[in-house]
Amino acid sequence: MDFANFLIQLLNSLQYGLLLFMLAAGLTLIFGIMGVVNLAHGSFYMLGAYLAWALTAQFESLTVAIVVGALLAVAFGWLLEWLLFRHFYHRDHLDQVLLTFGLIYIFEELRSILWGDDVHSVAVPEAVSQSIQLTENLSYPVYRLVVSAVCIVLALGLYGLISKTRLGMKIRAGAFNREMAEALGINIRLIHGVVFALGVALAAIAGMVAAPISSVYPGMGSSVLIMCFVVVVIGGIGSVRGAMVAALLVGLVDTFGKVLLPQIAGMAVYMLMAAVLLYKPEGLFKQ
Repeated sequence: MDFANFLIQLLNSLQYGLLLFMLAAGLTLIFGIMGVVNLAHGSFYMLGAYLAWALTAQFESLTVAIVVGALLAVAFGWLLEWLLFRHFYHRDHLDQVLLTFGLIYIFEELRSILWGDDVHSVAVPEAVSQSIQLTENLSYPVYRLVVSAVCIVLALGLYGLISKTRLGMKIRAGAFNREMAEALGINIRLIHGVVFALGVALAAIAGMVAAPISSVYPGMGSSVLIMCFVVVVIGGIGSVRGAMVAALLVGLVDTFGKVLLPQIAGMAVYMLMAAVLLYKPEGLFKQ
């Protein structure tokens, strides 16, 4: 593999890993702070992709579609937490699994009714539709670099929110000891609503920015859900930092595995997970 091909695969793995982080960060926050096993998290990724397709056709701008779609995702997440999830915090994980598994089928049916079952494409914005020429025959799309940059900015924003703000302090307090936080006057229900809405928004934004790359198709959320859980398990449940490290590791292993070892590429990520859990059963980072 020459340097140009290596650079392309490295950038692809970075972009894929950062998208996985966007998904896994929301999932690990919801599970680590609220204790909810959310199997429907991949459906929010699918929702974002379909919103990108529908809103881009409406506004003729992917940027506007992402902004509007993110606001709609926050409102949808807040409503969903208020209607359903807050009633399952103290229930068994089996009840949560059954609820969220049922939501997958409900969201798939609603997607079919609203947008049909066809595969759709979302055009890359003209301003970032160019490619960077690496060699005479190889180039790299600017839009993929933009996706990586957007994910990095959001990751830094999430880190700042959780680590540097008063709201983040309340979120961390609620995750560490809910009863004590409530005794100190923190509105845990409000915190849970914010965390769930944030998790839904992150997954939806990941779907929206990925739509021009991966197309928009039925069942696309299920394909990323398993990989998302792998990232959460490797990084450590409840750890945003762990989700970032694990997502980048999974991106590297998956991308370079398909190029260098295609025979075992399908299980390379799971071999990585097994190796990590063998030496650190709680994941790379504790909450």
